[in-house]
Amino acid sequence: MIMRPVVVVLAAGKGSRFAGTSHKLAQGIGASTVLGQTLARVIESRLPMVVVTTAGLAADAACHVASRDVIVLADAEAARGMAHSIAAGVASRADAPGWLVLPADMPLVQASTLLAVAEALPGQAVVFAQHRGRRGHPVGFSAELFSDLLSLSGDEGARRLIARYPAHGVEVDDPGILMDIDTEADLAAARAAGNAGSGQRLTSS
Repeated sequence: MIMRPVVVVLAAGKGSRFAGTSHKLAQGIGASTVLGQTLARVIESRLPMVVVTTAGLAADAACHVASRDVIVLADAEAARGMAHSIAAGVASRADAPGWLVLPADMPLVQASTLLAVAEALPGQAVVFAQHRGRRGHPVGFSAELFSDLLSLSGDEGARRLIARYPAHGVEVDDPGILMDIDTEADLAAARAAGNAGSGQRLTSS
């Protein structure tokens, strides 16, 4: 059986820039939530995944994935930043041949994009999706970077690894790789983009 890289979905951030009454990942988009839609894309890709989240969003995550694939961080752990979430996800799947890091606030990333990055990862240290030359997510890391990923700290995620190691860009016809949801305006734009592509369904590529 060929082992495939694991998608690490990052869903433990506070989302403090979002001014809504509930967490940005719990906001509705299409027939689901932002988190639910992101997870649906990963499920469609058929790649293995692990969701790193907090208690407040764990129930939403559990509606889509098995409990064994959900890592719930305490608030104090989550406050240590994105890098801690990445390290937690990678550590939980230490035997994987690589990992694709995907922020949960990017519900428009297509399943085909996840597969394109996964397929390009063998033989590369770092692989990232790009659209019209602009770098986006997901970003893939090979197994050789396991120790580096576990030693990450702060809220910059894995940027220093992308800068340190040769990074290979995979061009995809997917503007969703550049669209994250930080504000209510971002959410409105994502909803509009999803409606514009409703003939293809939000949950398909």
